[in-house]
Amino acid sequence: MSKIDLEAELEAAIVAVRDAATVCQAVQKNLVTAATLEKKDQSPVTVADFASQALVCSSLAKSSKILGVVGEEDAAELREAGAEATRDKVVEHVRGVRGAGVSAEQALDWIDLGGLEPDGSQERYWTLDPIDGTKGFLRGEQYAIALGLIEHGRVVLGVLGCPNLIGPDGKPGCLLAAVRGHGAEARPLTAIGRAGSTPIRVSDIADSALARFCESVESGHSDQDQSAQIAKALRITAEPIRVDSQAKYAIVARGEAQIYLRLPTKKDYREKIWDHAAGMIIVEEAGGKVTDVRGHPLDFAHGRKLANNSGVVATNQKIHDAVLRAVACYVDVS
Repeated sequence: MSKIDLEAELEAAIVAVRDAATVCQAVQKNLVTAATLEKKDQSPVTVADFASQALVCSSLAKSSKILGVVGEEDAAELREAGAEATRDKVVEHVRGVRGAGVSAEQALDWIDLGGLEPDGSQERYWTLDPIDGTKGFLRGEQYAIALGLIEHGRVVLGVLGCPNLIGPDGKPGCLLAAVRGHGAEARPLTAIGRAGSTPIRVSDIADSALARFCESVESGHSDQDQSAQIAKALRITAEPIRVDSQAKYAIVARGEAQIYLRLPTKKDYREKIWDHAAGMIIVEEAGGKVTDVRGHPLDFAHGRKLANNSGVVATNQKIHDAVLRAVACYVDVS
């Protein structure tokens, strides 16, 4: 297996995520209004998703040695008749970061760089969620740009850009990053290079009764009733922290909560790799532990989904076994 410079790839990933965060903030400022919320209008998310993926893929194409990207989006619908208004907005926002010389076709081609279908033959590839936390984005709350690097089914690098999460400087905008074996860190989202970088560690709480849950705002993403039963079994009395997106992984990695559960809402449901790759490695490198509900490591070697895993359990490690035992009482882990 050929070797790569993970530190160089980390810096390429950070630049890419920061570019994407810039465009997401611009879309949110210009397109998300009370009217879009009232009408449940998803168009701002559509514009930001596509523009974010275009910027990340174009940045990686320029700076990364790894060409393959498994992204959540592709530009097919933007190329269709009737999509002109959305396409124009996407291109406008891409040009806002990349310059007026970017053609519409170039912007769409950048989006399609995220179209890799992993089949096990690739040594390495990126996996990208250009906006994780759709509802949080629309509400002006938590969302994330999530970029992970997979090497033979194992996550070796992850970057989370969280524009509305408080950073180490006490201001909104946090970027979290981790390289396998080198720990995890947080820095201000808009900082230059490594300025303001601070190592992060999970909580050292060893008594599950003193722990706090972090869970999705949207009940459709995880079974909150089961989470409440599990919390009761663990004698947890603290109210859960409810936020959208992989910001939950960031909160566990920083020690502000000790447990994040993604309990399957359907027995055959399998998680997408881009929803967990970056957050998982950040928690693990901060000293935590991430498995599925059976206690198995997350296996990223099976395409776009975690086909061999059911659900996700992330903790500060010290209480992981206790949490798995409680989960097994309320969730079918067979």
